[in-house]
Amino acid sequence: MLDIRLIRENPELVRQALEKRGGRPDRTGALDSILEIDERYRSLLRRTEELRAKHNEISKQLGKSKEKPPQLIVQMRQLGEQISSLQQQTKEAKGSLDSLLLELPNMPHPGVPVGRSEDDNIVVRSWGKPEELSFKPLPHWELGENLGIIDFHQGVKLSGTRFYVLKGLGARLQRALISFMLDVHVSEHGYKEIYPPFMVKRECMVGSGNLPRFGDNLYHDEEDDFWFIPTAEVPLTNLHRDEILSADSLPLHYVAYTPCFRREKMAAGTDTRGIKRGHQFDKVELYKVTAPESSDEALEKLVADAEDICRKLDIPHRVVQLCTGDLGFAACKTYDIEMWAPGCDEWLEVSSCSNCGDFQARRANIRYRPEPGAKSQFVHTLNGSGLALPRVLIAVLENYQQVDGTVLIPEALEPYLRVT
Repeated sequence: MLDIRLIRENPELVRQALEKRGGRPDRTGALDSILEIDERYRSLLRRTEELRAKHNEISKQLGKSKEKPPQLIVQMRQLGEQISSLQQQTKEAKGSLDSLLLELPNMPHPGVPVGRSEDDNIVVRSWGKPEELSFKPLPHWELGENLGIIDFHQGVKLSGTRFYVLKGLGARLQRALISFMLDVHVSEHGYKEIYPPFMVKRECMVGSGNLPRFGDNLYHDEEDDFWFIPTAEVPLTNLHRDEILSADSLPLHYVAYTPCFRREKMAAGTDTRGIKRGHQFDKVELYKVTAPESSDEALEKLVADAEDICRKLDIPHRVVQLCTGDLGFAACKTYDIEMWAPGCDEWLEVSSCSNCGDFQARRANIRYRPEPGAKSQFVHTLNGSGLALPRVLIAVLENYQQVDGTVLIPEALEPYLRVT
């Protein structure tokens, strides 16, 4: 959520920032509505306080008077009714204001390149060179079926389209990747492992920025109002909701493995082959809570930690900085990490590392106190996949395939996947 004081005092700055993200009319129109409602809200507050002061003054007069003048009693009753009405109007105005603020995306970081779409993203660096194979590489859906480790038919039989079943070594490879990534981030990168719930309360989705804007892409249990998480970022954001942290507790570094649940709503025929997109997938998530002055540096380290997994698996990859027009809703700055997949003949996004500034912290009310007795401030939050499955599984299968259709095991995974 953006700071209402910033919108109030620098509306053109905010308007220009939103235009850099794509300039959608509903966003700039919402900004005008926010300014209008905010002015009305503050006017109602002022008027309520004025009447409350007058009500208190008359109450004092009545308290000092032995005789209770009827006109003062009537006036006090009328003031009470006016105050009650104004309080209701104020509450409604505040609700409308908050609803509109929740719909506004984050402002881009000044260092983010301006652009309209993913075509304007910038490749920052690359590692490794895609190997020129002596044979035509197979895509993972053919490899998986030939080896009997991916079963699309049974996935559809159980749950419908965009589901699949991993079998035997396929399931073991997936589990090995998850364990390997968690161990590296905990033992080498210094993250604290968290095992969070996979269903959360509505306010958790609001705090992370998934509600209200992206409700159509989420799975929801209406009876208990539980929301299935689209990423571990949601529960990790809310671990410290409504808390004031001490400065010496920062930074906080968390890592969590969870399944993720999303409705994949795309144009017909887009990425329908294989396991690249599904309604359920696994992911190891990295999350940081920092003081504001540390978040830029923390993002660079977050990206480096995610890249380290790619290097240890010895898979060619690249880091791409997203332009303003391709930023996610809550992010102010983002780097994507993409692995090369020779069978699919494309770069697959396996991590999206973002600095959200204080955007999520305002929504979830997460603060810290820079020093004892100081005024509390909002923290900055950062998140990124470390890494996301099944795309890492795809990259492993397609990069390590052999001419005879078998697949070698990356050296880093050998301790986790002993095949006899």
